[in-house]
Amino acid sequence: MHPSLQRVFDELEAQRIQTLQMISHLTEDHLNRRRKEGKWSIAEILSHIITAERLSVQYINKKLNGIDQTRNSGWWEEFKISLLSITQRFPGLRFRAPKPVVDKTVIYKTTSQLEAEWTQVRKELRDILDGIPHEKINRLIYRHVIAGYLNTRHALIFFREHLIHHIPQIRRLLH
Repeated sequence: MHPSLQRVFDELEAQRIQTLQMISHLTEDHLNRRRKEGKWSIAEILSHIITAERLSVQYINKKLNGIDQTRNSGWWEEFKISLLSITQRFPGLRFRAPKPVVDKTVIYKTTSQLEAEWTQVRKELRDILDGIPHEKINRLIYRHVIAGYLNTRHALIFFREHLIHHIPQIRRLLH
């Protein structure tokens, strides 16, 4: 894996492990409890994150088949990922989950299910990252619903920021 991808992937993995440790003591009831009607439980939040990552990994894997037909990212994509990262850090900014993510989200009801599914998605991601030729890591093979086409490192940065965006929700539901 290219060192720039490895660094962000390692951050993602540390973040995933820390998040799973935060919820490891929860009962199934607590994990699935909603504070208000129409709001997500911890299980739903994490299932959403896992699904978003899974769909992104599938998309990246598909786009790898045509990687030679894509162009490299540049300053515009760096600007877009910076702006996207900033938006994920403001808790007051709310985004509706994209319909494909909502439609394909399976709710994992136990911590062991959440951990197993997330581990599997990250294994698939690692395998893909290991297979990207170093000279092609800047190719635009990831498509974010709002920011548009980004490179693989940008995708990993978005995964990190997406979880950072949802962590305050999880923390509020822990108490």
